[in-house]
Amino acid sequence: MQRVVALPPDFTLLQVVPELETGGAEQTTLDVARAVIAAGGQALVATRGGRMTARLQSDGARLAQMPVQSKNPLVMLGNAARLVDLIRHEKVSLVHARSRAPAFSALSAAQFTKTPFVATYHGVYKAQSGLKRWYNAVMTRGDLVIANSDYTRDHVLAEHHLDPAKVVSIPRGIDLDRFNPSWVTPDRVAALRQSWGIEDADVRTKFLLAGRLTRIKGHQTIIEAAAMLKSQGRTDFLVIFAGDDQGRTGYGEELAAAIAEAGLANQLRIVGHCNDMPAAYLLADVAILPTVVPESFGRAAVEPQAMGRPVIASNHGGTTETVADGVTGWLAPPANAGAWAMAMARAIELGLTKRAEMGQAGINRTRQLYRVDAMCAATLAAYERVLEARA
Repeated sequence: MQRVVALPPDFTLLQVVPELETGGAEQTTLDVARAVIAAGGQALVATRGGRMTARLQSDGARLAQMPVQSKNPLVMLGNAARLVDLIRHEKVSLVHARSRAPAFSALSAAQFTKTPFVATYHGVYKAQSGLKRWYNAVMTRGDLVIANSDYTRDHVLAEHHLDPAKVVSIPRGIDLDRFNPSWVTPDRVAALRQSWGIEDADVRTKFLLAGRLTRIKGHQTIIEAAAMLKSQGRTDFLVIFAGDDQGRTGYGEELAAAIAEAGLANQLRIVGHCNDMPAAYLLADVAILPTVVPESFGRAAVEPQAMGRPVIASNHGGTTETVADGVTGWLAPPANAGAWAMAMARAIELGLTKRAEMGQAGINRTRQLYRVDAMCAATLAAYERVLEARA
Protein backbone atom coordinates (compact mmCIF):
# COMPACT_ATOMS: atom_id res chain seq x y z
CA MET A 1 0.00 0.00 0.00
CA GLN A 2 1.33 3.43 -0.97
CA ARG A 3 2.34 5.63 1.97
CA VAL A 4 0.78 9.09 2.00
CA VAL A 5 3.52 11.73 1.99
CA ALA A 6 2.92 14.73 4.21
CA LEU A 7 4.63 17.76 2.68
CA PRO A 8 5.06 20.87 4.83
CA PRO A 9 2.02 23.17 4.51
CA ASP A 10 4.08 25.88 2.83
CA PHE A 11 6.07 23.57 0.55
CA THR A 12 7.22 25.10 -2.74
CA LEU A 13 9.13 23.04 -5.30
CA LEU A 14 11.35 24.59 -7.96
CA GLN A 15 12.26 22.24 -10.83
CA VAL A 16 14.90 23.34 -13.33
CA VAL A 17 14.83 21.78 -16.81
CA PRO A 18 16.38 23.16 -20.04
CA GLU A 19 13.25 23.07 -22.21
CA LEU A 20 9.72 21.73 -22.22
CA GLU A 21 9.48 20.54 -25.81
CA THR A 22 9.24 16.75 -25.61
CA GLY A 23 10.89 13.84 -23.83
CA GLY A 24 10.91 11.73 -20.69
CA ALA A 25 12.58 14.24 -18.36
CA GLU A 26 10.13 16.91 -19.49
CA GLN A 27 7.08 14.70 -18.97
CA THR A 28 8.33 13.71 -15.52
CA THR A 29 8.71 17.41 -14.67
CA LEU A 30 5.01 17.90 -15.43
CA ASP A 31 4.00 14.75 -13.54
CA VAL A 32 5.84 15.75 -10.36
CA ALA A 33 4.60 19.35 -10.52
CA ARG A 34 1.02 18.04 -10.71
CA ALA A 35 1.63 15.70 -7.75
CA VAL A 36 3.05 18.49 -5.58
CA ILE A 37 0.02 20.67 -6.32
CA ALA A 38 -2.32 17.75 -5.54
CA ALA A 39 -0.53 17.35 -2.20
CA GLY A 40 -1.20 21.01 -1.36
CA GLY A 41 2.15 22.51 -2.38
CA GLN A 42 3.25 25.05 -4.96
CA ALA A 43 5.16 24.07 -8.12
CA LEU A 44 7.52 26.29 -10.12
CA VAL A 45 9.50 25.30 -13.21
CA ALA A 46 12.46 27.33 -14.47
CA THR A 47 12.94 26.62 -18.19
CA ARG A 48 13.48 28.21 -21.57
CA GLY A 49 9.94 27.13 -22.45
CA GLY A 50 8.47 24.94 -25.17
CA ARG A 51 5.30 23.32 -26.41
CA MET A 52 4.59 21.58 -23.08
CA THR A 53 4.36 24.83 -21.07
CA ALA A 54 0.63 25.17 -21.76
CA ARG A 55 0.02 21.78 -20.14
CA LEU A 56 2.23 22.72 -17.20
CA GLN A 57 0.30 25.91 -16.54
CA SER A 58 -3.10 24.29 -17.05
CA ASP A 59 -2.17 21.90 -14.23
CA GLY A 60 -1.66 24.88 -11.92
CA ALA A 61 2.13 25.10 -11.96
CA ARG A 62 3.93 28.36 -12.66
CA LEU A 63 6.58 29.06 -15.28
CA ALA A 64 9.78 31.00 -14.61
CA GLN A 65 11.15 31.57 -18.10
CA MET A 66 14.91 31.99 -18.35
CA PRO A 67 17.70 30.66 -20.62
CA VAL A 68 18.65 27.71 -18.40
CA GLN A 69 19.34 25.60 -21.50
CA SER A 70 22.49 27.63 -22.21
CA LYS A 71 26.00 26.28 -21.60
CA ASN A 72 27.56 29.74 -21.92
CA PRO A 73 29.36 30.38 -18.59
CA LEU A 74 28.23 34.02 -18.45
CA VAL A 75 24.60 33.07 -19.10
CA MET A 76 24.86 30.30 -16.49
CA LEU A 77 26.16 32.84 -13.99
CA GLY A 78 23.23 35.11 -14.79
CA ASN A 79 20.84 32.17 -14.37
CA ALA A 80 22.28 31.48 -10.92
CA ALA A 81 21.50 35.07 -9.89
CA ARG A 82 17.98 34.84 -11.34
CA LEU A 83 17.38 31.59 -9.47
CA VAL A 84 18.61 33.10 -6.19
CA ASP A 85 16.05 35.89 -6.59
CA LEU A 86 13.32 33.37 -7.48
CA ILE A 87 14.12 31.11 -4.51
CA ARG A 88 14.00 34.04 -2.10
CA HIS A 89 10.90 35.67 -3.57
CA GLU A 90 8.89 32.45 -3.74
CA LYS A 91 10.29 30.98 -0.51
CA VAL A 92 11.30 27.80 -2.35
CA SER A 93 11.57 24.74 -0.09
CA LEU A 94 13.56 22.47 -2.42
CA VAL A 95 15.31 22.74 -5.79
CA HIS A 96 15.22 19.80 -8.21
CA ALA A 97 17.51 19.90 -11.27
CA ARG A 98 16.92 17.62 -14.23
CA SER A 99 19.87 18.34 -16.53
CA ARG A 100 23.56 19.11 -16.16
CA ALA A 101 23.96 22.61 -17.61
CA PRO A 102 21.11 24.14 -15.58
CA ALA A 103 22.21 22.09 -12.56
CA PHE A 104 25.32 24.27 -12.21
CA SER A 105 23.19 27.40 -11.88
CA ALA A 106 20.58 25.66 -9.73
CA LEU A 107 23.17 24.14 -7.38
CA SER A 108 24.93 27.49 -6.95
CA ALA A 109 21.64 29.20 -6.16
CA ALA A 110 20.59 26.45 -3.76
CA GLN A 111 23.91 26.56 -1.91
CA PHE A 112 23.85 30.38 -1.71
CA THR A 113 20.34 30.34 -0.24
CA LYS A 114 20.94 27.18 1.84
CA THR A 115 18.05 25.42 0.06
CA PRO A 116 17.96 21.60 -0.23
CA PHE A 117 19.02 20.38 -3.67
CA VAL A 118 18.06 17.17 -5.48
CA ALA A 119 19.05 16.09 -9.01
CA THR A 120 17.69 13.38 -11.26
CA TYR A 121 20.11 11.41 -13.41
CA HIS A 122 17.91 11.00 -16.51
CA GLY A 123 20.65 9.54 -18.71
CA VAL A 124 23.89 7.61 -18.64
CA TYR A 125 26.32 10.41 -19.45
CA LYS A 126 29.59 9.44 -21.12
CA ALA A 127 32.81 10.65 -19.50
CA GLN A 128 35.90 10.21 -21.66
CA SER A 129 37.99 12.67 -19.67
CA GLY A 130 38.39 13.92 -16.13
CA LEU A 131 36.85 17.25 -17.12
CA LYS A 132 33.72 15.58 -18.48
CA ARG A 133 33.44 13.40 -15.38
CA TRP A 134 33.61 16.57 -13.25
CA TYR A 135 30.92 18.16 -15.44
CA ASN A 136 28.65 15.13 -15.06
CA ALA A 137 29.24 14.98 -11.32
CA VAL A 138 27.32 18.23 -10.76
CA MET A 139 24.25 15.99 -10.60
CA THR A 140 25.70 14.26 -7.51
CA ARG A 141 26.70 17.29 -5.42
CA GLY A 142 23.36 17.90 -3.73
CA ASP A 143 21.47 16.22 -0.92
CA LEU A 144 20.19 13.28 -2.96
CA VAL A 145 20.48 11.75 -6.43
CA ILE A 146 17.43 10.19 -8.07
CA ALA A 147 18.17 7.62 -10.79
CA ASN A 148 15.41 6.83 -13.28
CA SER A 149 16.16 3.08 -13.35
CA ASP A 150 18.28 0.47 -11.60
CA TYR A 151 20.54 0.53 -14.66
CA THR A 152 21.14 4.26 -14.16
CA ARG A 153 21.69 3.86 -10.41
CA ASP A 154 24.33 1.18 -10.99
CA HIS A 155 26.08 3.52 -13.45
CA VAL A 156 26.02 6.48 -11.02
CA LEU A 157 27.48 4.40 -8.19
CA ALA A 158 30.23 2.95 -10.40
CA GLU A 159 31.07 6.28 -12.04
CA HIS A 160 31.02 8.61 -9.04
CA HIS A 161 31.73 6.25 -6.08
CA LEU A 162 28.93 7.67 -3.95
CA ASP A 163 27.49 6.34 -0.72
CA PRO A 164 24.70 4.02 -1.97
CA ALA A 165 22.34 5.65 0.55
CA LYS A 166 22.65 8.90 -1.41
CA VAL A 167 21.30 7.41 -4.67
CA VAL A 168 17.69 6.22 -4.92
CA SER A 169 16.15 4.48 -7.94
CA ILE A 170 12.71 5.75 -8.94
CA PRO A 171 11.59 4.36 -12.32
CA ARG A 172 9.64 6.74 -14.51
CA GLY A 173 5.92 6.37 -14.34
CA ILE A 174 3.28 6.28 -17.05
CA ASP A 175 0.01 8.18 -16.83
CA LEU A 176 -2.35 5.21 -17.05
CA ASP A 177 -5.34 7.50 -17.46
CA ARG A 178 -3.83 9.01 -20.59
CA PHE A 179 -2.27 5.76 -21.82
CA ASN A 180 -5.38 3.61 -21.53
CA PRO A 181 -6.63 1.88 -24.70
CA SER A 182 -10.21 1.96 -23.41
CA TRP A 183 -10.21 5.74 -23.29
CA VAL A 184 -8.98 6.48 -26.82
CA THR A 185 -11.93 7.12 -29.12
CA PRO A 186 -11.91 5.72 -32.67
CA ASP A 187 -12.09 9.22 -34.15
CA ARG A 188 -8.69 10.06 -32.63
CA VAL A 189 -7.11 7.07 -34.35
CA ALA A 190 -8.95 7.89 -37.58
CA ALA A 191 -7.67 11.48 -37.46
CA LEU A 192 -4.07 10.28 -37.18
CA ARG A 193 -4.59 7.71 -39.91
CA GLN A 194 -5.83 10.44 -42.23
CA SER A 195 -3.05 12.84 -41.23
CA TRP A 196 -0.42 10.19 -41.92
CA GLY A 197 -1.97 9.13 -45.22
CA ILE A 198 -2.80 5.55 -44.18
CA GLU A 199 -5.85 4.05 -45.86
CA ASP A 200 -8.54 2.36 -43.77
CA ALA A 201 -8.07 -0.76 -45.88
CA ASP A 202 -4.31 -0.91 -45.18
CA VAL A 203 -3.91 -4.17 -43.25
CA ARG A 204 -0.13 -4.25 -43.28
CA THR A 205 1.63 -4.74 -39.92
CA LYS A 206 2.52 -1.24 -38.75
CA PHE A 207 5.71 -0.56 -36.79
CA LEU A 208 5.99 2.75 -34.93
CA LEU A 209 9.30 4.32 -33.94
CA ALA A 210 8.39 7.26 -31.69
CA GLY A 211 11.16 9.67 -30.75
CA ARG A 212 13.19 12.65 -31.81
CA LEU A 213 14.96 12.42 -35.15
CA THR A 214 18.44 11.95 -33.74
CA ARG A 215 21.08 9.43 -34.76
CA ILE A 216 21.08 7.63 -31.41
CA LYS A 217 17.46 6.51 -31.89
CA GLY A 218 18.53 3.98 -34.53
CA HIS A 219 16.43 5.03 -37.53
CA GLN A 220 19.15 3.90 -39.93
CA THR A 221 19.08 0.40 -38.48
CA ILE A 222 15.36 0.18 -39.26
CA ILE A 223 15.81 1.50 -42.79
CA GLU A 224 18.39 -1.24 -43.41
CA ALA A 225 16.15 -3.87 -41.79
CA ALA A 226 13.19 -2.77 -43.91
CA ALA A 227 15.32 -3.02 -47.04
CA MET A 228 16.25 -6.59 -46.06
CA LEU A 229 12.59 -7.50 -45.54
CA LYS A 230 11.69 -6.04 -48.92
CA SER A 231 14.54 -7.93 -50.61
CA GLN A 232 12.97 -11.11 -49.22
CA GLY A 233 9.77 -10.25 -51.07
CA ARG A 234 7.90 -8.86 -48.06
CA THR A 235 5.59 -5.91 -48.60
CA ASP A 236 3.22 -6.68 -45.71
CA PHE A 237 4.59 -4.03 -43.35
CA LEU A 238 4.71 -0.27 -42.88
CA VAL A 239 7.23 1.57 -40.68
CA ILE A 240 6.35 4.99 -39.25
CA PHE A 241 8.90 7.42 -37.81
CA ALA A 242 7.00 9.83 -35.52
CA GLY A 243 9.06 12.67 -34.09
CA ASP A 244 10.50 16.02 -35.11
CA ASP A 245 14.08 17.05 -35.77
CA GLN A 246 14.00 19.96 -33.28
CA GLY A 247 15.77 22.14 -35.82
CA ARG A 248 18.37 19.55 -36.84
CA THR A 249 17.11 19.30 -40.40
CA GLY A 250 20.23 17.62 -41.77
CA TYR A 251 19.52 14.26 -40.17
CA GLY A 252 15.89 14.25 -41.31
CA GLU A 253 17.01 14.95 -44.87
CA GLU A 254 19.58 12.16 -44.57
CA LEU A 255 16.87 9.70 -43.52
CA ALA A 256 14.56 10.78 -46.34
CA ALA A 257 17.39 10.28 -48.85
CA ALA A 258 18.20 6.82 -47.44
CA ILE A 259 14.53 5.80 -47.68
CA ALA A 260 14.34 6.95 -51.30
CA GLU A 261 17.63 5.28 -52.25
CA ALA A 262 16.46 1.97 -50.76
CA GLY A 263 13.19 2.19 -52.67
CA LEU A 264 11.17 2.13 -49.45
CA ALA A 265 8.74 4.98 -50.12
CA ASN A 266 5.78 2.58 -49.80
CA GLN A 267 7.15 0.85 -46.71
CA LEU A 268 8.48 3.70 -44.59
CA ARG A 269 7.36 7.25 -43.88
CA ILE A 270 8.39 10.17 -41.66
CA VAL A 271 5.33 11.87 -40.17
CA GLY A 272 6.80 14.52 -37.85
CA HIS A 273 5.81 15.36 -34.29
CA CYS A 274 2.72 13.64 -32.86
CA ASN A 275 0.58 15.26 -30.17
CA ASP A 276 -1.58 12.18 -29.56
CA MET A 277 0.74 9.31 -28.72
CA PRO A 278 -1.95 7.07 -27.16
CA ALA A 279 -3.81 7.11 -30.48
CA ALA A 280 -0.55 6.61 -32.36
CA TYR A 281 0.19 3.42 -30.44
CA LEU A 282 -3.33 2.11 -31.10
CA LEU A 283 -2.90 2.82 -34.81
CA ALA A 284 0.31 0.78 -34.78
CA ASP A 285 0.62 -2.97 -34.28
CA VAL A 286 4.15 -3.01 -32.83
CA ALA A 287 6.34 -0.30 -31.27
CA ILE A 288 10.08 -0.30 -31.94
CA LEU A 289 12.92 1.27 -29.99
CA PRO A 290 16.17 0.50 -31.85
CA THR A 291 18.46 2.85 -29.90
CA VAL A 292 22.16 2.49 -30.64
CA VAL A 293 23.07 4.11 -27.30
CA PRO A 294 21.53 2.61 -24.14
CA GLU A 295 18.38 4.32 -22.91
CA SER A 296 18.54 4.98 -19.18
CA PHE A 297 14.85 4.08 -18.90
CA GLY A 298 13.05 4.17 -22.25
CA ARG A 299 9.58 5.67 -21.83
CA ALA A 300 8.93 4.89 -25.51
CA ALA A 301 9.17 1.20 -24.61
CA VAL A 302 6.72 1.42 -21.68
CA GLU A 303 3.98 3.68 -23.08
CA PRO A 304 3.09 1.32 -25.97
CA GLN A 305 2.93 -1.62 -23.54
CA ALA A 306 0.40 0.36 -21.51
CA MET A 307 -1.60 0.65 -24.75
CA GLY A 308 -1.46 -3.10 -25.36
CA ARG A 309 1.21 -3.11 -28.04
CA PRO A 310 4.24 -5.45 -28.11
CA VAL A 311 7.64 -3.77 -28.30
CA ILE A 312 10.89 -4.61 -30.05
CA ALA A 313 13.73 -2.83 -28.24
CA SER A 314 17.51 -2.80 -28.24
CA ASN A 315 19.01 -5.27 -25.81
CA HIS A 316 20.83 -2.80 -23.59
CA GLY A 317 20.23 -0.18 -20.94
CA GLY A 318 16.96 0.37 -19.13
CA THR A 319 14.89 -1.41 -21.76
CA THR A 320 16.22 -4.74 -20.48
CA GLU A 321 14.20 -3.93 -17.33
CA THR A 322 11.06 -2.58 -19.00
CA VAL A 323 10.60 -5.15 -21.81
CA ALA A 324 10.07 -8.78 -20.82
CA ASP A 325 11.70 -10.64 -23.73
CA GLY A 326 9.27 -13.10 -25.29
CA VAL A 327 6.45 -12.00 -22.96
CA THR A 328 5.68 -8.32 -23.66
CA GLY A 329 7.94 -7.97 -26.68
CA TRP A 330 11.41 -8.85 -27.92
CA LEU A 331 14.95 -7.62 -27.38
CA ALA A 332 17.33 -7.34 -30.35
CA PRO A 333 21.04 -6.45 -30.61
CA PRO A 334 21.53 -2.72 -31.24
CA ALA A 335 22.69 -1.57 -34.69
CA ASN A 336 22.26 -5.11 -36.09
CA ALA A 337 19.94 -4.67 -39.07
CA GLY A 338 19.79 -8.40 -39.77
CA ALA A 339 18.64 -9.20 -36.25
CA TRP A 340 16.07 -6.40 -36.41
CA ALA A 341 14.74 -7.69 -39.73
CA MET A 342 14.31 -11.12 -38.17
CA ALA A 343 12.55 -9.67 -35.10
CA MET A 344 10.21 -7.61 -37.27
CA ALA A 345 9.42 -10.64 -39.45
CA ARG A 346 8.67 -12.64 -36.29
CA ALA A 347 6.25 -9.96 -35.14
CA ILE A 348 4.49 -9.92 -38.52
CA GLU A 349 4.15 -13.69 -38.65
CA LEU A 350 2.88 -13.90 -35.07
CA GLY A 351 -0.47 -12.51 -36.20
CA LEU A 352 -3.11 -10.37 -34.54
CA THR A 353 -4.29 -12.85 -31.89
CA LYS A 354 -0.85 -13.71 -30.50
CA ARG A 355 0.24 -10.06 -30.61
CA ALA A 356 -2.89 -9.16 -28.66
CA GLU A 357 -1.93 -11.71 -26.00
CA MET A 358 1.52 -10.14 -25.69
CA GLY A 359 -0.13 -6.73 -25.59
CA GLN A 360 -2.32 -7.73 -22.64
CA ALA A 361 0.76 -9.02 -20.82
CA GLY A 362 2.34 -5.61 -21.41
CA ILE A 363 -0.71 -3.82 -19.99
CA ASN A 364 -0.66 -5.98 -16.87
CA ARG A 365 3.08 -5.53 -16.29
CA THR A 366 2.99 -1.77 -16.85
CA ARG A 367 0.11 -1.29 -14.43
CA GLN A 368 2.00 -3.27 -11.83
CA LEU A 369 5.43 -1.63 -12.18
CA TYR A 370 5.24 1.77 -13.90
CA ARG A 371 2.32 3.80 -12.58
CA VAL A 372 2.87 7.55 -12.57
CA ASP A 373 1.24 7.88 -9.15
CA ALA A 374 3.77 5.44 -7.69
CA MET A 375 6.66 7.39 -9.26
CA CYS A 376 5.31 10.68 -7.90
CA ALA A 377 4.71 9.24 -4.42
CA ALA A 378 8.29 7.93 -4.33
CA THR A 379 9.62 11.31 -5.49
CA LEU A 380 7.65 13.22 -2.85
CA ALA A 381 8.90 10.72 -0.25
CA ALA A 382 12.45 11.50 -1.39
CA TYR A 383 11.74 15.22 -0.91
CA GLU A 384 10.38 14.49 2.57
CA ARG A 385 13.52 12.52 3.41
CA VAL A 386 15.78 15.40 2.31
CA LEU A 387 13.78 17.99 4.25
CA GLU A 388 13.88 15.85 7.40
CA ALA A 389 17.64 15.35 7.06
CA ARG A 390 18.16 19.10 6.71
CA ALA A 391 15.91 19.81 9.68
